[in-house]
Parts: sequence; structure tokens; C-alpha cells
Amino acid sequence: MAKNTAPEEDGGPNSPQSQPMPLFYNKPTPLDAKAHAKKGLVDNFGLGFTNGVNAVPINLIEMPQICHFYPIAFSPDENATPVAVLGVRDNENLFLNDKNEWEDNTYIPAYIRRYPFIFSEVPGNDQLSLCVDMIDGVVEEGGEQPFFTEDGKPSPLSENALEFCKSYHAAAQQTIAFSKALADSGLLVERQAEINVKDGQRISFAGFRIIDEKKLSELDDKVFLDWRTKGWLPFIYAHLFSGAQWQRLTQLLNARMK
Repeated sequence: MAKNTAPEEDGGPNSPQSQPMPLFYNKPTPLDAKAHAKKGLVDNFGLGFTNGVNAVPINLIEMPQICHFYPIAFSPDENATPVAVLGVRDNENLFLNDKNEWEDNTYIPAYIRRYPFIFSEVPGNDQLSLCVDMIDGVVEEGGEQPFFTEDGKPSPLSENALEFCKSYHAAAQQTIAFSKALADSGLLVERQAEINVKDGQRISFAGFRIIDEKKLSELDDKVFLDWRTKGWLPFIYAHLFSGAQWQRLTQLLNARMK
């Protein structure tokens, strides 16, 4: 649980391909029973860490839930990572209010719920290590949510975080295969969203890709059947259905501009 390794990489427009650390993380540190014996999470540290981010990576299995709340797009790079769009202007998360609370009755993507925990990967093998973003405001000495019990064993908090990160990592691996297939298929096309807001203003949101429905209808039967066998079709349709959520972003933006 405590090897000094580099954090795993998550894709997306704010991914480590363009940043030295995964999105949101500043000092991910492997948990150590001796070094962190008295440390724990700050109680209810909030979601302020998502402020200023207009898209987050999502996993394949959560797309059917995501599509009811956010537009789903794909990153423009070769990874074609699926992302939930949180805002249409740079550095703005429309789902976070000034109290660092999320929009009511809205699903929160797993990437956000995982924070401040994350897996690290040991180069050259499959070993994973549970890390936490060891920064002030998130971690404190003698906190009410300790990482370890008095006898040095992982606390329920750490055990639950480990299981969540395991599930997240497995889903991320499935997502990588799905994204690669989409990228190789030629179905993804670049798009620009035009958002009309109050007083006749118009905002352009670009730098993302979507599945072209016409190209999807012309997809080779063999490939289509292969994707059906792999269970990918519901996730493709979830992406297509999510286009209706651009209207929700427009409503949230208009409300904020007031």
C-alpha cells in the first residue's frame, strides 16, 4: 500500500497527457500506516476542487446515467476519452454553486466521487497502490475520518476507498477498449456547439467530438455485430441521447448570468 509510484493516468481534456498530474490532484501520496497513522480526511471538505473545470472523464458503465444530466462528448486526441460536459465557457462548472455544492438531484460522475483517492501504477508490472491527495483542506492531523485504526490496520474509510478505486480502475480499462474501437472506426467527428443565451449573446463551445449518426447507420455489419456482442451498443445510444442535455447547460448558464 505504500510504494512511491506515479499516479495512474486518466484520459480527457484535462488529462495527464497535457498536465503533470491527473485532473484535480496536486500531491497524490501512497498511504503508509506509519507515516499517516494520525492523519485522516477533513470532514465534508466539499466539491470546491471541481471549480473551474468544464469537463471530466467518465467511464463506460456510467454513461446511461450520465446521459440524463450532461452532454457526453469525446476528447479530440487519439484516446477519444468520453467526458461529461459541465460547462460551455472556459474554467466554469455550471453544476457547482458558490457554496461548493452540486446541483440538486444530479448524478455526480465517479471521477469526482473518487477524489481524493486514486490508484498509482508501478511501471513494468500490474501492481497498484492506493494514494490520497495529501494537501491542506483535504487531509488533516487527527481528523475524524482516519486512514488507519489504532493498531495500524486500514480504517473502513480506506477499505471502502480501495474497493471504489478497484471498481473504477476496472471500468476505466473497459472504457479504453471502447474508446479505441470508436477512434479506429471513423465514426467520431468534430463538432462545435452554439449556445444562445440572454440578450442575444451566443457562445461557441468547440474542441470535442461526437458520433456521427449517419456514419453509424452505415457501419459495417460485422463490426456492428461485434460491438453488440461486447455489449457496447447501449453506451453508444446513451451518448446520442445525451445531446438533449445541451439545452440544460443553456438553462444553467442563463440562470448564472442573471
